[in-house]
Amino acid sequence: MADPFRVRITVRGYELDTQGHLNQAVYLQYAEHARWECLRAAGISQAGLLAQGVGPVALEVTLRYLRELRGGDEVDVSCRFAWDTGKTFRVEQDYRRPDGEPVASLTGVGGLLDLRERRLVADPGERFRAMATDPKPLGL
Repeated sequence: MADPFRVRITVRGYELDTQGHLNQAVYLQYAEHARWECLRAAGISQAGLLAQGVGPVALEVTLRYLRELRGGDEVDVSCRFAWDTGKTFRVEQDYRRPDGEPVASLTGVGGLLDLRERRLVADPGERFRAMATDPKPLGL
C-alpha cells in the first residue's frame, strides 16, 4: 500500500488550552484540513463538489491522544481513505512529529451526501474517482 497523503502544520499559540496543550477540538480541525488538502491534491475542490451537488460528511470520529503538542511544534497529519462497498468509507489519520513520533490517531466513517436529496450517494469512491484529476491521493 502506498504511503498516505500528509500535510505539515505548525501549532499556533491561539490554538492552545489553559495547560498550554493543543486544544482537543483543534485536532479535529487539523484532521479536516488534511482531508481537504488530500481532496485538493486529487483535483477535487469544494466548488467542484458543490457544482456536482454533493459534499463529504463525517458520520463517526474517534480520536486517540498519545502525546502533547505545544505552541510552535510541527505535526504531520496523514489522510488515508479505505473504500468499502456501500454508502460509507473509512478514513484513517495519524498525527506524527517530523521525527516520526506518534502524537495522536483518528479513525472515522464518512459518506458523500447528495445535497438535493439529503441522502448518501450509493458509491462514494466511484463518485470521487470520476471527479478526481489524480485519484491516487485518495487511494483510488
